[in-house]
Amino acid sequence: MTRSSSQSRSMKSAARLYAVQALFQMEVSGQTVEAVCREFEDHRFGAVYEGDEMQDGDVDLFRSLVDTAVDRQAKIDQATDRALVAKWPIQRIDPTLRALFRVAGAEMVIADTPPKVVIVEFVQVAEAFFPEGKEPRFVNAVLDHMAREFQPDAF
Repeated sequence: MTRSSSQSRSMKSAARLYAVQALFQMEVSGQTVEAVCREFEDHRFGAVYEGDEMQDGDVDLFRSLVDTAVDRQAKIDQATDRALVAKWPIQRIDPTLRALFRVAGAEMVIADTPPKVVIVEFVQVAEAFFPEGKEPRFVNAVLDHMAREFQPDAF
């Protein structure tokens, strides 16, 4: 793998993580899509805080994921609900997981990335947010169900 393809993959991974954070921020703060995206692009992508450099991200992928998650939220939430236990609709789960499922669902709806790659990437995002918990396995199961619904021909 060349350095540029490795860097590109890293920037895509960062864009996915930032998109989850952006959706979470929008939900808890009530800010608009445009305001949150501008803040991330201007102040988080590649920024340095207290000597730590934040990862640079793929801005186009970030915008595409956030915009699709917002525009197609009802469809994505319905698919997520079908993947969840009946007593735990998406509105009852942790807001970080809710944002993660919406962004992952957006990437599946876009269908540019193979579903298995989307699942692996977002399980890693779950591991970043919940390093000690059972959430990554839960994310894997829900995303597998969603991927089979959104992209059945990929399996």
